[in-house]
Amino acid sequence: MERNFEVSTLLDFYGELLTVNQRQILDLYYNEDLSLSEIADNEGITRQGVRDTIKKAEAKLFDMEKKLELFNKFNNMRPALLSIIENSKKIELISKKENKEIYKLANIIKNTAINIYEQ
Repeated sequence: MERNFEVSTLLDFYGELLTVNQRQILDLYYNEDLSLSEIADNEGITRQGVRDTIKKAEAKLFDMEKKLELFNKFNNMRPALLSIIENSKKIELISKKENKEIYKLANIIKNTAINIYEQ
């Protein structure tokens, strides 16, 4: 199950770098949970053709991650972003009554961190 999640996540990061066919087949297999036979029937190819496409596309995804490490870097940033979000919320609460300028700045920091985290 962990590998399925990893491939699905790598597909989110690097899917646009695959061919349309590879991306579509991986999406059907990992995100839509279709079997090799179901995908083969839908695509008009053999089960072996589907399997070969999946294996080649997976290899490309893992190779891209090995070279670029975007997923790894994102995972390392997540705790820091969550900390920024939580601490800026605390600053907002403390400063809301006493200092409107600090409140505004904390709000900007929080919203920026949330936008980065959600991308």
